[in-house]
Amino acid sequence: MKIAIGSDEKTQLTDWVIDYVKKLGHKVELFGPLKDEDKEWADVSLELAERVANKKCTQGILFCWTGTGASIAANKVKGIRAALCVDKEQAKGAKKWNHANVLVMSLFLTTKKLAKEIINAWFSESFGKKDFDIRNVKKIKNYEK
Repeated sequence: MKIAIGSDEKTQLTDWVIDYVKKLGHKVELFGPLKDEDKEWADVSLELAERVANKKCTQGILFCWTGTGASIAANKVKGIRAALCVDKEQAKGAKKWNHANVLVMSLFLTTKKLAKEIINAWFSESFGKKDFDIRNVKKIKNYEK
């Protein structure tokens, strides 16, 4: 898969996540300071979300200090379901029940160990296929129209 990764700042955590996602066998496309571009969180989030929504990238991973701003901005793009996840259970649930396609993490709260757990859970889970899952995601898609 091609994974979009963006942040409003480059940190040891973002560098580690980029390397880890590559080690998992994914190609990456970088955004904002991770690509040596001076961009704010809203710009990075919207640009990354557009790439995922337009299917230029399969999924995305976003960072900002709290993760909240990046989530809000990315979710403004039609077709994006960005989920701010602080642990592996949230990541699994967001993927399974919400069909989330952008994982958001906080630069402030997330350690490398926690990021590894979250990313592993995210990539090991698939979109839920139960009527409940599909019905609720469809409601969101219909509302976007």
